[in-house]
Amino acid sequence: MATEKPTPVDKEIELDNTKYIESETDIHGNITDCNDYFAEISGYTKDELIGSPHNIVRHPDMPKIIFKELWERIKNGHNITAVIKNMAKDGRYYWVFTHFEIIRDINTKEIKGYRAYRKMVSPHIKRVLDPLYKRLVEIEKSDGVEGSKKALEEFLKEGGEHVTIDNLMEEIHRFY
Repeated sequence: MATEKPTPVDKEIELDNTKYIESETDIHGNITDCNDYFAEISGYTKDELIGSPHNIVRHPDMPKIIFKELWERIKNGHNITAVIKNMAKDGRYYWVFTHFEIIRDINTKEIKGYRAYRKMVSPHIKRVLDPLYKRLVEIEKSDGVEGSKKALEEFLKEGGEHVTIDNLMEEIHRFY
């Protein structure tokens, strides 16, 4: 199980559009399984990944509000798709569309974990989200997650009067 976070490097990892990065976690977000492509791209071995919190690959450019919204939805029983910037063991980064699914106990139907499938993101999406995410991270440093949420909602209103965080997540889910 890996514990030390790398220093970010301003170099992007090119993903293969024909492959998915896949992982499963328990209800606490600890990795219980992953595919070879996840290990390859992240730079961690499967042994380092399994048992580690999934945030082992979280890039510091990712605003906490995105994960707060994501976890609220998935814990309430909703599959979700989000755009996430991750960081490999060597500090390089990679952007992914991530589709999260709920794993339920076959008998009780209770949530017992989560499955995620990731695929590469278009350059256009990265150009829009990278500065937004960095701005939200800066706002979180001074105004916390609630300040970041307010800034995200204001950004979404600029795109149309009825755009909310929920609409955005649903739209990304439909696009994926």
